[in-house]
Amino acid sequence: MLKVIDLFFGYNGAPVLRGIELSVEKGRILSIVGPNGAGKTTLLKCITRILRPVKGSVLLDRMDTTRMPRKELAKYLGYVSQRVPIKFPVSVFDTVLFGRRPFISWRPSQKDLERTAEIIEEMNLTDFAMRDINEISGGQQQKVLLARALAQDTPYLLLDEPTGSLDLRHQLEILEEIAALAKDKGVGVLMAMHDLNLAARFSDRIVMLHRGAIFCLGTPQEVITKENIAKVYGVEAAIRRGNGYLVVQPLRCTE
Repeated sequence: MLKVIDLFFGYNGAPVLRGIELSVEKGRILSIVGPNGAGKTTLLKCITRILRPVKGSVLLDRMDTTRMPRKELAKYLGYVSQRVPIKFPVSVFDTVLFGRRPFISWRPSQKDLERTAEIIEEMNLTDFAMRDINEISGGQQQKVLLARALAQDTPYLLLDEPTGSLDLRHQLEILEEIAALAKDKGVGVLMAMHDLNLAARFSDRIVMLHRGAIFCLGTPQEVITKENIAKVYGVEAAIRRGNGYLVVQPLRCTE
């Protein structure tokens, strides 16, 4: 289990996260939702040690991450940030292969190359494998970055807006792949999401942040309610069920 315990963080003395406590079980998906500035990305960066919390701890299978070398941490946590343009020429294959870095001592082994090829095939990227990553679409690039994280073969996966700026088809493809990872391979997933409809559909649990603190945490039905959306987002919304899924329809701003 990945556990976050009483985590605080701030920039230049200004608090950003306050008393965050949550857990991610293997084989389950926990989504973080909340308005812009709620602290979703900051929380992921604190868990991955990109940022250092002011207070609190993160445990991976009962191990304190502050005592783990970064290369060892990379064997437990795969992280996909919001898409950042890659400014130098590199092939799709080499980008995914880079995910094997925690296991490579000097040069890639045959096992590393085979695992990379296997993931590229699983993610339907074979046709682009030898192309420069800068020459493929944004949706395809996002799939490549997810594939790179999968190449780490970690028990936990952290995703920051994995469907941001993607069209409907690529959104569903990526989230269905993530759901399959959790269900079939027992990967624990923590992902920051803007889209409440997608979060409700693909998550086992949801944590809603508001002003750097946890406003509520529970099942999608418990968290995605008209009352919570009004209080946290300042939006009046209608909620119904469509094909067994929660559907959120924003109506008007309340503030």
